[in-house]
Amino acid sequence: MENSKIQEILEKQVLTVAKAVEDKIDDDIAALDRLDLDDLEALRERRLQQMKRMAEKRSRWISLGHGEYSEIPVEKDFFSVVKASDRVVCHFYRENWPCKVMDKHLNILAKQHIETRFVKINAEKSPFLTEKLKIIVLPTLALVKNAKVEDYVVGFDELGGTDEFSTEELEERLAKCQVIFYEGESSINASKSSAQTRRSVRQSARADSSDSE
Repeated sequence: MENSKIQEILEKQVLTVAKAVEDKIDDDIAALDRLDLDDLEALRERRLQQMKRMAEKRSRWISLGHGEYSEIPVEKDFFSVVKASDRVVCHFYRENWPCKVMDKHLNILAKQHIETRFVKINAEKSPFLTEKLKIIVLPTLALVKNAKVEDYVVGFDELGGTDEFSTEELEERLAKCQVIFYEGESSINASKSSAQTRRSVRQSARADSSDSE
């Protein structure tokens, strides 16, 4: 009896969603029907311009190193990096296990969010920056927008307090500061892969690390 009620509720929900989608399609078709050839040409031209601008942005981002998770070799280069890109996530790290866990997640997000530059810098070799930015706990992520540090992710406290947090949880935290573009739903198929991602990150990081602290 209980199963039949659940099935009935699910069927109603599916019908409601289907009706909403159908209504949206009908509205879009009606709007297109009201357009004349000049309107359609204007829409087409506007769309082409949008695509051109986005292609130019992507090309510029790639030329600046976006799409990859890279290391800043010396601390003076930090300033040129944050001035060149509007959005930067900088991982202050040392050679230990927690920082290697963070590395794995950031490597994934760098490929997913080409609009943002993802970099790392060795905190122990960057005394001026760590003092200026008050970096104490490692790992720490400095979230930079328009060459200004807007926020920090310090350790794993905001990520459940454990090294088993998912890439999606970190993605949502970065989105709160708007240092990445985010539509309210993970770009990494969270519902299907979060548990698998957590396991693979932990296993891969442990395999890579011979210096766990």
